[in-house]
Amino acid sequence: MARIEAWAVDDIGEVTAGTDLAALVVEAAAADLADGDIVLVTSKVVSKAEDRVVTGDRDQAILDQTVRVVARRGATAIVENHLGLVMAAAGVDASNVEPGRVVLLPEDPDSSAAALRVRVHAETGRNVAVVVTDTAGRAWRTGQTDLAVGVAGLEPLEEFAGRTDAYGNELAVTAPAVADELASVAELVSGKLSGRPVTVVRGLSHRVLEAGSHGPGARALLRPRDQDMFALGAREAVLAAVRGRDADCFGTPAPAEEVLAALESCGLTGAVAGVSVRVDLPAHDLRDQVVAAERVRLVAHAHGWRPHSDTGSGDTLTVSPTPP
Repeated sequence: MARIEAWAVDDIGEVTAGTDLAALVVEAAAADLADGDIVLVTSKVVSKAEDRVVTGDRDQAILDQTVRVVARRGATAIVENHLGLVMAAAGVDASNVEPGRVVLLPEDPDSSAAALRVRVHAETGRNVAVVVTDTAGRAWRTGQTDLAVGVAGLEPLEEFAGRTDAYGNELAVTAPAVADELASVAELVSGKLSGRPVTVVRGLSHRVLEAGSHGPGARALLRPRDQDMFALGAREAVLAAVRGRDADCFGTPAPAEEVLAALESCGLTGAVAGVSVRVDLPAHDLRDQVVAAERVRLVAHAHGWRPHSDTGSGDTLTVSPTPP
């Protein structure tokens, strides 16, 4: 690969419920399309064409689309929506739409991308990949970038694990999110306010799958819950531990040594005994024992462990991994 080109497609026009989006894309872009191109379409116009614009209260729409609240600070809520995406306001958007109406994400963006890809191939003979994009913020970073919520005809993730670099070092976890990188390129070219929701990227034909093979879709980019180190916000993680809930958000049980180190950082001492950790509680003061036992429970819960109330004596408590 020597270079890539990217350009926004003009003359798409207004999209409303029932609009044949594929016909618009073909009419506007067909003359410039080539085999191996990647067509990127904003989720906004996909949703409009699929009649995913609703009338009513935005807050209620967000609530309806929310599966789980990840973090909340004031009026801002980061949630997991029905697609498994973690984003602000569940991806509900009130921009570029009539007042009093909001746009929901497509019901199945991967299927939307596949349907558009099939139509473009049928009507132009061009084998292109299709990516449906949306805007989201990211942990650790200020600002937003576009990412892929639907993908067809493209492997959304490139696994480098097992390869070696120029120095002979074996790579272990490197896996570029190719579809997200493409979505960001499209946003740079099309802009937020230009009214050009379709972008074409050329120069990556080696990544485009053969016609009829759509790949795993954007769902392959969703991080499994047990691997998500940020499945809850800072406040929400504390509340989950206090309530003894959302254990799956803390991942698989931590090693005993890690649990022991965490207990010691909280002023609690103990020792590893097989797969369990036996914790020393204050020997005489009942109130101190109760407080210490509750601290043990909180630390254990946050590490995928649980205390055993039927083991130990009055001055010890045993914790062990929570069974799946």
